[in-house]
Amino acid sequence: MAVGLIALLDDVVSLAKVAAASLDDIAGQAAKAGAKAAGAVIDDAAVTPSYVSGFKADRELPMIARIAWGSVRNKLLFLLPAALLLSLFASWLITPLLMIGGAYLCYEGAEKVFHLFAPHQAEHHEASIEHTAISPASLEDQKVAGAIKTDFILSAEIMTIILAAIEVPDFWTRAGILAVAGVGITIAVYGAVALIVKADDMGLWLAKNGRTGAGRGFGRGVVQAMPTFMQGLSLVGTAAMTWVGGSIIAHGLYQFGVTGPEHVIEAAAHWAEHTFPAIAGIAGWLATALVDFVIGLALGALLIPVAGYVISPAWKAIKGLLPKRAKPAA
Repeated sequence: MAVGLIALLDDVVSLAKVAAASLDDIAGQAAKAGAKAAGAVIDDAAVTPSYVSGFKADRELPMIARIAWGSVRNKLLFLLPAALLLSLFASWLITPLLMIGGAYLCYEGAEKVFHLFAPHQAEHHEASIEHTAISPASLEDQKVAGAIKTDFILSAEIMTIILAAIEVPDFWTRAGILAVAGVGITIAVYGAVALIVKADDMGLWLAKNGRTGAGRGFGRGVVQAMPTFMQGLSLVGTAAMTWVGGSIIAHGLYQFGVTGPEHVIEAAAHWAEHTFPAIAGIAGWLATALVDFVIGLALGALLIPVAGYVISPAWKAIKGLLPKRAKPAA
């Protein structure tokens, strides 16, 4: 009896060791795969703060929490199962779907550039494709929904990069790595976003309550610098959306045999690396991002009238055919 119990405990210990090794492997692979998606992760962190700018300080963290929860749902409920199923049964669909998402990012980025240089025309265009918010609550809902929609595209890019980087064939291990990496990246991104948008409040607190003159001066410097920093971050976010979208489109076209854009990107990167050998890696990345941005901006500019004159009227016509929900009684 004792011998049998000892043998059973030994089996349990062995299973626990195997499970721990599997968890360590999942965590290690998730960290390794997540590192390869660093570019898209940085873009996600740069884009999000623009969606909460202009709101009251007490609404910033709740909005970020809603967007982060939407990001987790995007990754775990939709993108993870879709990525695994597509990789098993319809891998040929991954590239076209990513290209559709990339086109949306190009449109979003080009629209923001359009707003920067022609604000009145951009506001007219936005009014033509969406209802104007009639209250702060509905405006907040619109911004959160827009952020979650943009996050979905960036998350799809992130999850696809992670999936391609996973080196194990087992289905459930791949699913575990995707889940761990997805949740970890979400925590990192929105934790950073929360710190960024609350930095001015922390600076104000430090300016009032710092124990030393240097500390209070640093707090005042943070408060004064944050508006400029947020404007710069908004520009980076716009550029990030555009160049990620352009990159997705260029890589997708290459997969379908249209190699011209990809060759231009490679030529630009090689030229930059040879021209600035001391910073070859940075120069190559900047050249690649610049060409991706130009491609994305050009495509997005073409999509602005398409969205205004084709997609939006078609969507309104479809919604007009759907049965309207009854308004709740007052």
